[in-house]
Amino acid sequence: MTAGIRRLLEGDPPDAAAVEAFLAEHEFPIVEDTRVTFVWRGEADEVHLRHFIFGLPSSRPLTRIDGTDLWYYATEIPAGSRFEYKFDVVRGEDHQWVMDPLNPKVAHDPFGANSVCQVTGYETPEWTEPDPEARPGAIEELAVTSRHLDGKRRVQVYLPARFRRRRRYPLLIVHDGGDFLRYAALQTVLDNLIHRLEIPPLIAALTHPRKRLVEYGADPRHAAWLTEELVPLLERTFPLIDRPAARALMGASFGGVAALFTAWSHPGFYGRLLLQSGSFAFSDIGDHGRGPAFDPVAAWMKRFRDQPGKPSDKVFVSCGTYESLIYENRSIVPLLQDTGMELRYVEARDGHNWENWRDRLREGLSWLFPGPLWMVYE
Repeated sequence: MTAGIRRLLEGDPPDAAAVEAFLAEHEFPIVEDTRVTFVWRGEADEVHLRHFIFGLPSSRPLTRIDGTDLWYYATEIPAGSRFEYKFDVVRGEDHQWVMDPLNPKVAHDPFGANSVCQVTGYETPEWTEPDPEARPGAIEELAVTSRHLDGKRRVQVYLPARFRRRRRYPLLIVHDGGDFLRYAALQTVLDNLIHRLEIPPLIAALTHPRKRLVEYGADPRHAAWLTEELVPLLERTFPLIDRPAARALMGASFGGVAALFTAWSHPGFYGRLLLQSGSFAFSDIGDHGRGPAFDPVAAWMKRFRDQPGKPSDKVFVSCGTYESLIYENRSIVPLLQDTGMELRYVEARDGHNWENWRDRLREGLSWLFPGPLWMVYE
């Protein structure tokens, strides 16, 4: 419990002026080393903290300070953590999930937005913010007709600053490319890392699925579209390096499944993989317990575990320790190592969200495609 909360609880119930003074003195949630205190103000029957940390009870009740409309909940969270949350405000039979009105830190995703708690030791990486000295790359739009996926598909192509037709570039294929642009600052990250010589100038193809859980769920049609249609078209359109070591597949969650499955289905074609929080559902016995959308993934994972082959030469895997998929990702690491691929595995105290994936991009991309800076100093 913070000193400010303790003062409000001592003696007579605090008046409105004391509550206002307390709110003015603090930033919320209140973070003191590893102690975090969440505060909500308003009339309600109950208020619950709804956090996205797998392994802890997902709903924790706030306590109301007598004589006020101020509620609080204090807990210990490991240093360096970042996680997202909302408040569940209960009035009668009505439950309303709301963001923390006292907290300006917000993270967005395709489903809306959440409040963000950053525990001591976590800082937003400065290379995710626009750098006025970094020249921006350009985004071009393509409409790609696919016989494998029946119809036209939208693909955005990132071209690095100082793009030249006479040069040749590595290719990075990004599953959920539009979401990586919008929620994980992908263009800014690429601009900055290229500017800092941490990765070479590269071309990124940003895909946009129509039926994501179907196409990304170990679907041979999707793998064939990328390998037999998209890559050849990109090679005809842009000056790409025609070597497996210069081709990378990247994806998060179901996109991680799609990336690994595509490389496994076309061995020797993709030399680099970047897999983030892959939805690698499997079960040794019984049901995998993750719903019918995961059935094709679990069926393929059984085949993959029996015959992993060597999907790529180099693979970067990351996952958050606060997401339920941490166990599947930890389990797949030794299997990937046994294939002979060079592997780097990273965990972070974060959940299944876009800013976690954003924060791992520098380490993953610079390891898979080291730029002149790392070639000199490593």
